[in-house]
Amino acid sequence: MSKRELIEPTPGDKRFVRRDDKGQFKEQVDVGKSLAADRRQKAKTDAGPGQGDRGDHKA
Repeated sequence: MSKRELIEPTPGDKRFVRRDDKGQFKEQVDVGKSLAADRRQKAKTDAGPGQGDRGDHKA
């Protein structure tokens, strides 16, 4: 899975996106909703850099 990339298509509209093998957007989510969802859920697996929506990070 590719890393999440932060884009800002218009000023004030930031989004996390993932790209497929061809470089096209595969999934995208608004930053505010994504970060809120990350805080609500406790995942069992450790996620690597750029994969914050896929699991927790160890301190």
